[in-house]
Formats: sequence, C-alpha cells, structure tokens
Amino acid sequence: MMKDADARSITTARPSAGESHATERRHLDRRHLLRAGLGLAAAASAGGTLFTGEEAEAASLRAPPRVLTLVNLHTGEKLHAEYWSKGRYVRDAMRAVNHLLRDHRNNSVHAIDPKLLDLVHALSRKIGRRGPIEIVSGYRSPETNAMLREADHSGVAQNSFHMRGMAIDLRVPNMSTRQLQRAALSLRGGGVGYYPDSNFVHVDVGPLRHW
Repeated sequence: MMKDADARSITTARPSAGESHATERRHLDRRHLLRAGLGLAAAASAGGTLFTGEEAEAASLRAPPRVLTLVNLHTGEKLHAEYWSKGRYVRDAMRAVNHLLRDHRNNSVHAIDPKLLDLVHALSRKIGRRGPIEIVSGYRSPETNAMLREADHSGVAQNSFHMRGMAIDLRVPNMSTRQLQRAALSLRGGGVGYYPDSNFVHVDVGPLRHW
C-alpha cells in the first residue's frame, strides 16, 4: 500500500443568452489576463523592473505556453497538454488534466488547482524533464481517502490536499527520489513529502512544509 502525501456595445435591449455567455467569457478571459499580468508585475518588481498593468498584461500574452506531459500509472493514460497559453488557462486542456488525475478507484473527477499544475510545470523545468512525469496519485475522493486511512493511519492525512485537487504524488523515470525531492524543496511551492520506499515524491500547494 502506497502512503499518502499517496482546468460591447451599450444597448437598452436585453441581451440574448448567447450574447450573455459570450460577454461572460470575455470578462473571464480579461480577469485571467489581469491576474497573470499582476503576477508578472510583482515578479518584475522583485527583480528591479516595474511593469505597468498594461505592460504586464502584454508580457503575459507574449510568455511561452506551459505544457505538461503526464502519464497515470494506474490507468496507463498519457496526456500532452498545453494547459496555459496567452495569459490564461486553457479550459479544454484543464478538463483533460482533471480526467487524467481522477480517482482511479471510483472514477471520481475533481477540478485540479491550476497552481498545482504550475508547480509541477516549474518542477519539470527545474529538473530539465522533457519526457512524461509519472503520476502515482492525483485527486482522491473522500471515500478513497477514508479507506486508505483505515489501512494506514500513519501515512494518510485525514484532510489530505489530494481531496481538494491540490496535491500530486509523482516520480520521474531515471531520477532518484532524493534528487526529485531536493528539486521540489528548492521551489518552495508548498508541501513536499519524501517516500523512497514507494519511489515517489508528494507535492502540494498547501502551506510550506516537508516530511
């Protein structure tokens, strides 16, 4: 038993439903761009260069896309997804990621936190990984978590971040668990768990900690 840590014109007429949905999508995309732009502005400021909001948004649009290649070890499914592009998360790609990282025991699908994908993407860049990252555990339903806790109280957290789509247990072929753990720790992106006996590392976007 593996242990835990185991995706305008103004008018007086009432807009149609299609127009309302289109407008909502434009607003959503705008908010994604602004959030990404603010993040870039903060990063630039920390490095000594201050971007205006418009400059940060433009920089976000020019930023290279974020791509992940993942393989689910339990189902054998593989996904190569450009999940972030032109300043926003790609909805279809996020849905595909959610499906791949579902609870394989009961096929429950849950939204994966985009920040978790960004953390895994940063980790893959840190280690220079171009091939697939192997997923031991992604989303975990409350039922599965309770079952695993009953089998192994010491290794499964009662309020596991896996149940919130905020944690992944992973391994990388031809890389030691210790090397992967050290790379994950260096990112300081959240929790890092080291499981050499089961050959995986847990990463999550919860509070900064390690075990």
